[in-house]
Amino acid sequence: MNNLMGMAPRHPGLWVDLDSSLKRGDGNTISTTASSTQGKQELQALTPELARLSQQGQWVVLISPPNIGYKQMLADGGVRMDRILLVHTKDEVETLWAMEKALTSGTSSAVICWAQTLDARDSRRLQIVAKNTRALGVVIEDANGHLPANPFPQEDLGGQTMSLFSSLH
Repeated sequence: MNNLMGMAPRHPGLWVDLDSSLKRGDGNTISTTASSTQGKQELQALTPELARLSQQGQWVVLISPPNIGYKQMLADGGVRMDRILLVHTKDEVETLWAMEKALTSGTSSAVICWAQTLDARDSRRLQIVAKNTRALGVVIEDANGHLPANPFPQEDLGGQTMSLFSSLH
């Protein structure tokens, strides 16, 4: 084993300083943005780049997109719809796994995924994956993910509906 390694450092963590290379901007990175519009504004801003990338013949992958009218938005922006690959996932773990696989497949020019807020570990993992890809990677985080789905639930109390402004008799 010593003959194979020669004078190289013995621990793989010493071979590449990933933190400093990310700070210098070497390789690709994945953009992460918080959105209060479910990514509608962010996708609108990306549409010209996606149109350009879709003309290259590789896939533009959308992972777990919400129903924000993205199909019409992309078609109106000149994106080739036959180059769009939709991936629907059942949970956050599967979403991040699908993004990792799409980025490393070599057949995608862009990968956009909608997710809850990423923790530091998941963000770091995606940044490491991005170093081995040439695809554009974007994670659109739900800025309202910490809020309940319906902040003012209405309970059915025997035919009466309770709201913030009604009284029960």
